[in-house]
Amino acid sequence: MNTDASSIGAWGVLIGILAGALRGGTPFLLVSLGECLTEKSGKINLGLEGALLLGAMSAYGASYATGNPWVGVAAAALAGALHGALHAFLVSRPKVNDIAAGIAMLIFGSGLAFYLGKPFIQPSAPQLPGLPLGFWSSLPQLNAALLLSPLFLIGIAIAFLMRHVFCATRWGLQIRAVGDAPAAARALGISIHGTRTLCIIVGAALAGLGGAHLSLFYPGAWTEAISSGQGLMAVALVIFARWNPVHCLYASLLFGGAQAVGPSLQAVGISTGYYLWNASPYVLTLVVMILTCSPRRTLSGAPGALGSSS
Repeated sequence: MNTDASSIGAWGVLIGILAGALRGGTPFLLVSLGECLTEKSGKINLGLEGALLLGAMSAYGASYATGNPWVGVAAAALAGALHGALHAFLVSRPKVNDIAAGIAMLIFGSGLAFYLGKPFIQPSAPQLPGLPLGFWSSLPQLNAALLLSPLFLIGIAIAFLMRHVFCATRWGLQIRAVGDAPAAARALGISIHGTRTLCIIVGAALAGLGGAHLSLFYPGAWTEAISSGQGLMAVALVIFARWNPVHCLYASLLFGGAQAVGPSLQAVGISTGYYLWNASPYVLTLVVMILTCSPRRTLSGAPGALGSSS
């Protein structure tokens, strides 16, 4: 009897981590893809946490007001894009530091989301429909774990499309040229300002979609603590993925699974070290930053002009 219980418990933990990787990894995926696109053009956007929260609030509010969650998804992308447009304007000014502007936009986006989102904390908004990929199993836990957000599949498609764009299209080569050697790109007639502005706006729109997943699928509510710093952790995730969009997919699953370790253990009755396990994604972020900042390693794949004002 005890053996069976422990066996079920072990499977429960694994299923919980799988569900966390697929559901909890979706915001990491969308935000990291947005940051990857932004950094490929040579700019850093630390304000994507603000875009994520603004997107989550906008998605929930629009879904509640219209009764259609897909309208909420569109509203989240638009809110993220507007946040990105303001950020792009700021960083295009002379002598404006990317890091300082990103922190300012993080605070602005978060504060605006919290202020405008006050009326939506209690009401219930229509949620995005899940895709039941576990239909073949009779195990309820596995069915729940494999109930995927449509935004996760959209994120996968965007990851592979983005890699194709970077490697095999003229527009992708222009983005890489702007990010690696802006002076050479300018000599070729490529608009540095226009390219970077577009990348920042699209990147922030992707972060907004990540917010829509949070409020309209998992956890499926609007609260001020909904993001748990995922927008900031996505910056470390992009470094870990070596600025490769498809590697961002794999890294997001890793971060999402790490985020689910604590709740999965608690679900099967293991509460020892619960708060320590809940810190797994933050510890993973620190480890990634330490490893990538080691003088014995180089940031292979990093755009040559990343963070420059040229």
